Amino acid sequence: MPKYSTESIRTVALVGHTGSGKTTLAEALLAKAGAIASPGSVEKGNTVCDFDPLEKEYKHSLNSALVNFAWKNVHIHLIDTPGSPDFMGQAIGALAAVETAVIVVNAETGIQLATDRMLKWAAKRNLCRMIVINRIDAENADLPAMLARIQQAVGKQCLPINLPAKGGKDVVDCFFNPDGEADFSSVKDAHAALVDQVVEVDDALMEKYLEQGEVSPEQLHAPFEKALREGHLIPVCFASAKNGAGVAALLDIFANLAPNATEGNAPPFLKGEGAEAQEFYAVPGAKAHVLAHVFKVIVDPFVGKVGIFRVHQGTVTPNTQLFVGDGRRPFKVGHLFTIQGKDYVETDALVPGDIGAVTKVEEIEFDRVLHDSHDEDHIHLRPLEFPTPMHGIAVETKKKGDEQRLFEVLHKLEMEDPCFKLERHATTNETVIRGLGDLHMRAKLDKMLQQYKMELVTKPPKIPYRETITRLAEGHCRHKKQTGGAGQFGEVFLRVEPLPRGKGYEFVDKVKGGVIPNVFIPAVEKGVRMALDSGVIAGYPVHDIRVTVYDGKHHAVDSKEVAFVSAGRKAIIDAFSKAGAIVLEPIVNIEIAAPDKFMGDLTSDLSGKRGQVTGTDNAGGELTTIKGLAPLSELSDYQTRLKSVTGGQGSYSIDFSHYAPVPPHTQAQLVSKHKQPVEEDQ
Repeated sequence: MPKYSTESIRTVALVGHTGSGKTTLAEALLAKAGAIASPGSVEKGNTVCDFDPLEKEYKHSLNSALVNFAWKNVHIHLIDTPGSPDFMGQAIGALAAVETAVIVVNAETGIQLATDRMLKWAAKRNLCRMIVINRIDAENADLPAMLARIQQAVGKQCLPINLPAKGGKDVVDCFFNPDGEADFSSVKDAHAALVDQVVEVDDALMEKYLEQGEVSPEQLHAPFEKALREGHLIPVCFASAKNGAGVAALLDIFANLAPNATEGNAPPFLKGEGAEAQEFYAVPGAKAHVLAHVFKVIVDPFVGKVGIFRVHQGTVTPNTQLFVGDGRRPFKVGHLFTIQGKDYVETDALVPGDIGAVTKVEEIEFDRVLHDSHDEDHIHLRPLEFPTPMHGIAVETKKKGDEQRLFEVLHKLEMEDPCFKLERHATTNETVIRGLGDLHMRAKLDKMLQQYKMELVTKPPKIPYRETITRLAEGHCRHKKQTGGAGQFGEVFLRVEPLPRGKGYEFVDKVKGGVIPNVFIPAVEKGVRMALDSGVIAGYPVHDIRVTVYDGKHHAVDSKEVAFVSAGRKAIIDAFSKAGAIVLEPIVNIEIAAPDKFMGDLTSDLSGKRGQVTGTDNAGGELTTIKGLAPLSELSDYQTRLKSVTGGQGSYSIDFSHYAPVPPHTQAQLVSKHKQPVEEDQ
């Protein structure tokens, strides 16, 4: 691999909705740069980025994939990401590794659900953004209208840096060259609009521009970078990955205008924990202490655990010793790799801006910081934010005796995917896996079958209801048991009161005078927690409650831990009978994208499922996004309903919003199904 400096490195993530052509564009870029002989095809299953057997079967990306290549005087790290909302976690993780997010838009369909989301996620990560309108040679592409829709949806800062020419077979530059003929609009006007936008971030240059009427590309470079960093400019490029139009121009834009690690918006690191954590920024110098961030983990059946990281500071070599997070024992890198699709290519050094990998380091985890000095202990990036996985499936092994292996496999899948979660519910005796959608779950089940030969029985999981209280109440239990010989005695008085939603559980000890000896207070709390964890009225965990123990009695001989555990548990049950106990259900945010003509049917369907529409958004074209709230319990078959209403033309995603009381008739049904344990009379 040729040697290169941090200043010559570009890091780019291709993001956007499924079908926008990201993987095909990555192939075109690789081929134009000479990294591969010719572009592969998603349909033929021979692309560099979609190498996973399931991706070849599904014919779209399921995972983020990394490639790197040289173009002229720069080295480009490119990450191709999935476009389905179900695999959003892979795309969000990739944003943590790059300076520039390139949002790819299908020239025929425009901004869709995932497009809009990734634009917002990239802005939230403070990344420089570019938009590529792909498939400009498509028969039904109305490019002037598409550009107008993007400007309407995103903002007037979206300005073309090139324009299509020769009927979509070429593009003409608008930034460096104000002359040329385009298929629509004026190259001269587009150039002037770009210059006007860029000089607005540099007062001195603006004054010069107003005096002279023109400035050189060299004078525009620094303010162009500043406009990108500030989001004051989002360049729009035109391309056709299929016929190659605009591909070389896009590579030139990466080389000449995209920021390197010293020019982009550096991500803030935090040193320390909680409120005392102090923010600082890495210095992208090759001689500094190493700071790197793990943004992706792969559990490879042949290579083992792979930690993929972005170097922010310092130089990593095979001889480097690195700590993982706050770990006390370092590991020696040994073999150091860059990644080219499915291939791991050994390298002798990674400098700031580089993306690389180490293998067989079990301590490595997603979103951890790697460093080479204990001075960097307690350093981490601001935690990446991901959608909450809400789609659940209860699973069990088809083959008896495979339970332990099931958990081992599920933990491996959890390591790889921040939006895939494993839950074990003791109260329902269910193992539940959760993800971002039906497709996400189906892909995980297929992977378990194909890669791990694990056959599962699946069923809908029980809804994760909760219990809480609505008013203050007091509870009491006098536990007394005499069976000959030593007895049991413990008496507890306690008070319960509701806390605001999301505050969890508090236990307060206000016992005075030793009426309950300090040694038995943990036993009281243990009994309280047993009751709250298993549910009181309907068998669901209790949340948002403060329990205060304020009085009681003990016996010098008969009082023991088991007595106060029982008294604490039964006192809570007593208090609940007076505290206005209710059952809460999870409410989710739902976004539905579908053609306009289905909006009436979709809003009616949502309302019929106790949902409410909170807004609609039309980014141009025929697609409209409905935003709303709905109970999770009403959405178990929503994929089927959506397909029925839209003829397969709709998509949706959900994310946790809050908990809310269930309707009275639902609570009555849930309570009637729950059987309280039989208690002995005391």
